[in-house]
Amino acid sequence: MTEYVKPKVLVSKCIGFDSCRFNGGIISSDVVENLKGFVDFYPVCPEVKIGLGIPRKALRLVEKDGEARLIQMETKTDYTEEMENYAADLFSDLGEVDGAVLKNRSPSCGTNDVKVYADLEKSGVLEKGPGIFGSAVEQRYPHRPVENEGRLRNFRIRENFYTSLFALARFRKKVGEAGSMSALTDYQARNKFLLMAYDQEKMRDLGRIAANREDAEPEEVIVNYRKLLGRVLSENPSYGAHVNVLQHAFGYFSDELGREEKSLFEDYVEDYRKGKVPLSTIISLVRSWIVRFDQEYLKEQKYFDPYPRELVEISDSGKGRDL
Repeated sequence: MTEYVKPKVLVSKCIGFDSCRFNGGIISSDVVENLKGFVDFYPVCPEVKIGLGIPRKALRLVEKDGEARLIQMETKTDYTEEMENYAADLFSDLGEVDGAVLKNRSPSCGTNDVKVYADLEKSGVLEKGPGIFGSAVEQRYPHRPVENEGRLRNFRIRENFYTSLFALARFRKKVGEAGSMSALTDYQARNKFLLMAYDQEKMRDLGRIAANREDAEPEEVIVNYRKLLGRVLSENPSYGAHVNVLQHAFGYFSDELGREEKSLFEDYVEDYRKGKVPLSTIISLVRSWIVRFDQEYLKEQKYFDPYPRELVEISDSGKGRDL
């Protein structure tokens, strides 16, 4: 049985952990619920932590002097500095995390979908952007998978989130903690297909860093590799890139498979291109061939086992913006 490194994930406390929303409510998320057995969650409610009660008066992002401020509508109190100071203190205590799931549309925790108003009255929306805490998370933890629970309803976004989350957790545990070049080269080798799906050229760049032909100190090499790895995994692979990797893997079995099996693979690939089936469907098919033909090289590739299979949902509404 495969053992998976548990990612460290920051999460808005109102998403399945506590009734701490401004109205005393709690948000249900199947994704967060399913993840509870596979990640170490760090639930926080920034608004409660800066002294606001439950329930509390609503907050709003209001533009002042060219920047968004966190204002309580009824009292007109500006909580921007309190929120930023809380975030800085939290990050200092928390240390590194591998990703985050934050409450969408929240003026505090929102990532990219929070309405910014011209004033506290019933004015029009000037733009949309991150909440004050959400912005601080993205600045403190750049190139990590940070999503809101709304977007994670979409299976393609969710698959990308899981894949990058567990890949970064593996790097933190297997390479960062070991601090050795052998651990780094092993990571590069096992993640070759996965990195190829994200960016084939940058996969080669990562390979050159891991090769360390300049004979730099391991600590420096690992830091440089981690920076590029984060940038690579922050991209969203295209359908074509995934199809390229899958067809590359298919080549390992093409002489062994019958006509009907080859046709099934082609049908699945076409359905994936059209967004009709999730990537995990085809990966499960290829994984069965890896076991059947005892393909040792592909057994080591994390692309075919990127995160716990229990996280693959049988049914999926497909709701949520694609990317």
